[in-house]
Amino acid sequence: MFIDQERFSFLEDLRRNWRDIRDECLALAEDSFEPWVQRHMYGAGWSVYGLVAFGTRIEAALSACPRTADALRQIPGLTTAGFSRMTPGTRIKPHEGWVTTVYRAHLGLVVPDGDCALRVGNQTRHWREGSIFVFDDTVEHEAWNRTGDSRTVLLFDFLRPGQSMDQLDELPPEVAAHLQGRS
Repeated sequence: MFIDQERFSFLEDLRRNWRDIRDECLALAEDSFEPWVQRHMYGAGWSVYGLVAFGTRIEAALSACPRTADALRQIPGLTTAGFSRMTPGTRIKPHEGWVTTVYRAHLGLVVPDGDCALRVGNQTRHWREGSIFVFDDTVEHEAWNRTGDSRTVLLFDFLRPGQSMDQLDELPPEVAAHLQGRS
């Protein structure tokens, strides 16, 4: 289910600075993006540039994107953040997230015209540049990019009201193994 973003006043700073964030993302080298670790959900075409991984800041990545890093500091309870790119024709199969203590958000940075959308539960929304979706990742969702161009968003997770960092859920084994391999 999509969550009313008006509940989170800190999102306004991201909306206001989305062009700066987009420009930093577009300045990154193509090969700095890595395939999303859970390949069974999509096959190919979904890659990320990690900035924060389950509460751990990726300092080298953040230093390459200082305006984005400043904007992320304004998000209370930030647990995960990164640039998420879907190439043309990519489909992320229906799935449910495992982290019950956070909400997920997407800030549209580069959004092609056409059928490029996210379905959460029984609601479907198309990304728009400079707009934010907040949703419950534990509800079945899927995404697709049926256009001829790549879609890029700033994907981030933040603690739900009343939750704390010590309540974060365990990571699935393939995600934990991937993160351990990066350190």
